[in-house]
Amino acid sequence: MQLVFDTEQEDLRRAVRRFLENEVPPSKVRTLMETPDAHDPALWHRMATELGLQGLLVPEEHGGSGAGFVELAVVAEEMGRAVLPGPFLSTAVLAVSAVLDAGDDEAAKDLLPGIADGSTIATLAVTEGGGRWELDATTATAQPTGQGWALHGVKDYVPDGALAGLLLVVARTDAGLSLFAVDGASPGVTRTARPTLDQTRPLARVELDGAVGRLVGADGAAGDTVQQTLHKAAVALALEQVGGAQAALDMAVDYAKQRVQFGRVIGSFQAVKHKAADVMLKVESARAAAYYGAWAVAAGSAEVPAVASLAKAYCSDAYFAAAAENIQIHGGIGFTWEHDAHLHLKRAEATRLWLGDPSWHRARLADAIGV
Repeated sequence: MQLVFDTEQEDLRRAVRRFLENEVPPSKVRTLMETPDAHDPALWHRMATELGLQGLLVPEEHGGSGAGFVELAVVAEEMGRAVLPGPFLSTAVLAVSAVLDAGDDEAAKDLLPGIADGSTIATLAVTEGGGRWELDATTATAQPTGQGWALHGVKDYVPDGALAGLLLVVARTDAGLSLFAVDGASPGVTRTARPTLDQTRPLARVELDGAVGRLVGADGAAGDTVQQTLHKAAVALALEQVGGAQAALDMAVDYAKQRVQFGRVIGSFQAVKHKAADVMLKVESARAAAYYGAWAVAAGSAEVPAVASLAKAYCSDAYFAAAAENIQIHGGIGFTWEHDAHLHLKRAEATRLWLGDPSWHRARLADAIGV
């Protein structure tokens, strides 16, 4: 398993970083946070048409680049560094992976081109009232009708659920857990935005009252296929966390080199040096775990369930530690909402919980390796 990025992948990193630095500086992030959906349609269109980011995982025959998960890893890390608002993770990772993992060629042909060209925003609705990510907790149901399937139930904490035009909903049928494509604007769908700690990543409650859905994949097969999707999403989120953790560390180090107290820059104080060194160790360890997870997914390794949970658990803790120490090193100014350190602190805390918190993933890791 190769753990070094090639020249093209590094070129992709530089292009994405340059684009995000120019188009999504912290001031832009704050502006988007004040909007209901944290979404800029013009920016989303440029991401699709100029860089092809939404189509990274989409096969070429469906309008994407078919680049693969390692290329997605590069992009996810850079997006985490920029605290990018918007529906990229829910659309380009969760939704695309759910359709591909379902193995439904007709659904892929119909649903993926719109995602690749930026015209479709999509999401995957898994969790319900308790916020649990275990698929066995699903209570939403689907019954066959003359028009397809009728879905009933409530999905909660759905990422970008109030914005997405395409909802991929996990529901229970007589055959077991199944996946359904639902038009977000169709009758029987009610969407309500949820208040969130991290305003860059909106969540929504989605009520389904007879909404018409299209079966994606085999009836009763989603228990396995959606779990594969969630493993991939956990690795992608871990990569975002690595990018955010590195940005928080860089911010702290830059400030420590400039802030003067008692006639010396604070970066010369041993206590500050120790904080920065401890965070650097956590960030580098998190990067190794996340990169290994990315290559495991790309290689279709049997290790994916274990390394996905390992990466998500460790990177969650590392990002929060980096964000918290960044505020500590900044001192009083770091505690003010106007400072950009808070963008990372809120994103770090929110992503610790999303897709399962570190304790939950450590328990899954222990199960995966037979401990």
